[in-house]
Amino acid sequence: MLPARDLLAEPFTHAELAEAAAAVHEVLVPTPAIAWPLLAERSGCEVFVKHENHLPTGAFKVRGGLWLMRQLVAAVPDFPGVVAATRGNHGQSIALAAARVGRRAVIVVPRGNNPEKNRAMRAYGAELVEHGTDFDDALAHAQALAETHGLLALPSFHPLLVQGVASYALELFGTVPDLAAVYAPIGLGSGVAGLIAARDALGLATEIVGVVAAHADAYAQSLEQGRVVMTARADTIADGMAVRTPAPAAFAYLQRGLARIVRVDDDSVRAAMRHYLSDTHNLAEGAGAAPLAALLAERQALRGRRVALVLSGGNVDRATLRDVLAA
Repeated sequence: MLPARDLLAEPFTHAELAEAAAAVHEVLVPTPAIAWPLLAERSGCEVFVKHENHLPTGAFKVRGGLWLMRQLVAAVPDFPGVVAATRGNHGQSIALAAARVGRRAVIVVPRGNNPEKNRAMRAYGAELVEHGTDFDDALAHAQALAETHGLLALPSFHPLLVQGVASYALELFGTVPDLAAVYAPIGLGSGVAGLIAARDALGLATEIVGVVAAHADAYAQSLEQGRVVMTARADTIADGMAVRTPAPAAFAYLQRGLARIVRVDDDSVRAAMRHYLSDTHNLAEGAGAAPLAALLAERQALRGRRVALVLSGGNVDRATLRDVLAA
């Protein structure tokens, strides 16, 4: 039902990305990219933070959801509703976007998912279903629900999501010139793919550095082995990066466009969450803090250079935040 596109064979042009960004900006205002002196002092770099945590859903995903839903309504005007799997931010995005066009949204999450993200998805109008132990289990159930209830199954990685999400990358590159590197977390890959798409469309030389959790490193293993590698588990405080099975299209695109992938352990992610709170007074969820953890791990190689961090989301639940701060 959704228009297909091979991003390797047919990359987005600047004009196409700008079209999606204009549509996104009808609903959302651009988020700031702020240079924080205390982060610069901590890292030895000139550090700009792209504050996607300032969006209404608290995370970047809403950009892709708005653009995808707009294109879906144009292509299939009479579709009754959609179903998607999520750990929270993609689900909020789809729920908000579906509500704006008056469509049903069924969102599947694993049991034990972030309760505050669950409440937010319901508040945006989603019908929430809990199934399985992790994202991959929830994804399989979402696909089954699509077949039994006549709903359109929406993926977490799709070229239209990448195109919408790339609006944050255009904002960043337009605001902060001469970036040596941008660090971004990898869940299923739309956020970092949006950076690659915008970087390439603008003809920039900026390195795009992906970040994964040490115990949810399917994308890192895949890039190291040159093929899609599934892992048995994805255990991390950064639920937005807790993926066992890479999307093949995302893997191929990231394989060509990433400078490298950095693994970060949960202790370094917790420390980065505390650094964000103390140095910028911003809440960062685990995936949002992971790029800072990666930069700090590589700070010797980047000393004195201008870099950006994507604070992809701030939707940390109170219990997790309490544990992080107690440490």
